[in-house]
Parts: sequence; structure tokens; C-alpha cells
Amino acid sequence: MKNVTIKDVAKAANVSYSTVSRALSNSPEISEETRARVLKVCKEMNYTTSTVARAMVVKSTKLLGVILPGGNNPFMSELAYHIDRQARARGYNIILCNSSRDPEQERELFELLIGRQVDGIILIPSGSDSYESLSQYLSKVPSVFLGENLRENPESYVSVDNTRGAYLGVEYLYRLGHRKIVYFGRRKGSNTHQLRAEGYETACRNLGLEPRFYNNPFSASSIKYGYQLARQFFTQERDYTAIFAASDTNALGIMQAADECGIRIPEDISLLGFDNIQYSELPRIHLTTIEQPKKMLASVAVESILDQVENDFSGYTHHILNPTLVERESCAPVTVPE
Repeated sequence: MKNVTIKDVAKAANVSYSTVSRALSNSPEISEETRARVLKVCKEMNYTTSTVARAMVVKSTKLLGVILPGGNNPFMSELAYHIDRQARARGYNIILCNSSRDPEQERELFELLIGRQVDGIILIPSGSDSYESLSQYLSKVPSVFLGENLRENPESYVSVDNTRGAYLGVEYLYRLGHRKIVYFGRRKGSNTHQLRAEGYETACRNLGLEPRFYNNPFSASSIKYGYQLARQFFTQERDYTAIFAASDTNALGIMQAADECGIRIPEDISLLGFDNIQYSELPRIHLTTIEQPKKMLASVAVESILDQVENDFSGYTHHILNPTLVERESCAPVTVPE
């Protein structure tokens, strides 16, 4: 069957091409009677709006591109869900892409979205080099980096205060009597993980504790990698009372390995996570964690991108949101002499 075009609708409704476009975009420049008649013809002809054709007329596709570094990460999935809800509430749809933490694929997706004439792009970067590698494209389309603190770089971003979050976690464990706290899962190539590690280290030094790291050599954080690292970690002498996991996915892997090794949480060791993904509150997990306000992050990112799109805002904004501690059952006071 031949696709019905906007010109076909205009001919059937005996109106101009631009009138059909105005009817579809709810423009106040035509009467309600005309709009209703055009929309009735569209329905009768099974007309489907062409976003590209519409963009040529109204200079907007009402589409936002969203690039994730990995859709299988629970935190990323939750962020994407909230971005979609916030965008829809403002009359926009999203095109969701996955870079698989591949810088080249990330660049290709950016080019693809520009070619699809999206109104703006929200990017959760694949790594700390994303800003530099994408700099040539950032002037072509409104963009917001989400979840990555670019510090003083002149580009819009929305992030949680990762340094403060890690500091809060160490303070909490310290109040419970823990003096030997291992930071588990520090990963190179990630500004987020670097900032969390800095917060942990600063808190330790301010509280008179010795910073202790168990690094993640993998390119990402996940339950699988957390489990593999923890299996190795638990073969060593246990001269610590608490583990501060760099992410909740790491913490879930640690829980699995601890169970297999006969290590009880929180009776034998306390475990603290970071992110507050949905899995963290499930029965038998009840992970104490530092929460990233995912709904707020998504809301601020969408508002930031639409401020550029709808108000022709040509500057940049830096939004850093406060994390909070969520107390559950994976941490307990120290009950034995150290």
C-alpha cells in the first residue's frame, strides 16, 4: 500500500499543506473547526505523521536522543525510564541508544541522532574521554551530559555529588564503630568512580582512618564483576569490618560471593552500596546505600535540554544534586573489639 503523505491529506481536506501541519501541531493559527476536520481526514486515511517532514515545517521533531553506556545496568535502565516519563510529560518522545561503552559506537550514535534531526541529546557517557571525543558535535545539537561531573568544562551536565555521597557513607560506618573500611570496586577511566574514591579517601583521613582500596580492573561495574572480584577478595585474611562498594551492582555481587563463602552480612561484615537501585530494597537484600535521586536527575536533565531547545538558550548549566543515605539492614554496629 502507498504511504499516505501530508500532501494527500491536504488535497482530501481541501486545505493547504501548511494548514495540515498546523492542525497536527495544535497551532493556534487555525480554527478549532478546521483542525477537527483535518484530523478527521487524517484518521480516515490512516495518516501517520512523518517526523522528518514535520520538522521541515515546524523546525522541531519533538524527539530527544538518549545514549546509555549499557542498557543491562539497573541504574541506567531506571534513569532511562524516568527520562522517558519526564520527556513525555513535556510532549516529547525519546530515541534510546546503547553505546556499549564503546567510544567509536558512541560517536556513531551521536551522528545518527543528529541525522535523525532530534531536538536534543541526553548522554550518559561511556567514559571520561567522551566530552573530548564528542566536542566536534556539541555545537550542532543541544546536549546534556547526565551522571557525569565535567567539573569546569563549558558544557551542560547534571550529576549527583559523588564526593559528598562517599563521604556520607564513611561517616555513617564510622558512627557504627567501624574503623577498618575497605572501598571496593574503584575503577579507572570513570570520573564518577574517581570522585567517589576521593570522597572516601578524604573522609578516612579526616576521621583518622587508613584508606584501603580493592580496585575493579574491568571496564564496567556489574553484579557479575562484583561477584568475581569478591570471590578473590574473600580468599584473603579478613582484617576489616565493613565494605563500602562503589556501586550497588558491585554490592549485590559481593552479597552473592559472601553467601557462598559462609560470610554473614551484617553479622560478620557490614556492606554499604552506592546508587539505590530497585534491587537494593528487595527482601533478603535490604542493602544500605547512598541514593542517587534518579527521578530528579532525569527531570533536571530534561528541563535543561528543553531550556536549550525551546528557549534558544545558548549557554551551559551545571547541576549537582545532593545524595542521601538510605538505611536498611546490611550494616550493623561493631560488637567485637578491633
